[in-house]
Amino acid sequence: MAFVGAHAAARREQALSRVAVVLTVGIACGICFCIYAPVLWLGVLSLSTDPLAGLPGPFTTRWYQGLLTDQRWIEPLVHSIEIALIVSLLCMLMAAIVGRALPRLRRGGPLLLGVFLVPLVVPGIVIGLDIFIFYRMLLGLRMGMWSLVLVHFIWAFPFALIGMLVVSMRFDVRLLEAAADLGAGPWRRIWDIERPLLMSGVITAGMFGFLLSLTELPRSIFVFGHEQTLPLFTWAETTARGSHVPLIYCLNSLIAVVSVMMCIVSVRLMSRWVKP
Repeated sequence: MAFVGAHAAARREQALSRVAVVLTVGIACGICFCIYAPVLWLGVLSLSTDPLAGLPGPFTTRWYQGLLTDQRWIEPLVHSIEIALIVSLLCMLMAAIVGRALPRLRRGGPLLLGVFLVPLVVPGIVIGLDIFIFYRMLLGLRMGMWSLVLVHFIWAFPFALIGMLVVSMRFDVRLLEAAADLGAGPWRRIWDIERPLLMSGVITAGMFGFLLSLTELPRSIFVFGHEQTLPLFTWAETTARGSHVPLIYCLNSLIAVVSVMMCIVSVRLMSRWVKP
């Protein structure tokens, strides 16, 4: 009887496990659909003759051809890339320093980590408005590229730090101790041991910084001054009375493709070092 009861319990556990797997897969598919279905639909409409109708077909590439002849988006794109590159470099540098130091702190490490991650839960509009009030209205500084770099860095750095911590928290400090016992100096240990092992985290931090800066809008609205980024440009064109279909549909479709590709590269770099 005990054997029969144990067998029945095992079968119930297997059935519950199958139900949990089915539910997990179903929820994951539902989330992916909610995230990517609008992106795919936008791409389909960008190839439609009348995308404003909201229905696809007949298909054409003339909107993308018109995008090549309309030069107004090029300057905002250049500004966005310049700012994104600066933010990416800052994220790589600061994430390498902070991400390398936090796991070694015996006290205060979790508290500092929480401080660095606070911008994730603060609304972007609040951060942008706070930066504008403090620097423009209180200190009298003009908004421009530096303010865009600042708010983009505040937004991107927590993600960059998380990507760095995924690698640095798995770093075995005994390797440094062994290198020191063999006579390697501090700089030699950093360059020969820490640099190659932590490089994936640094690159991931840079990619997060570049990607999040390239597509950032709510914080930029308050601090852009005379500098116009590509998200600001497309937002202005979308809210204007005249509809510029190539800018609204084609540009956003291209930005979505680039963003997804960079996310995939970042996840692959992180997962390479997460494996046991």
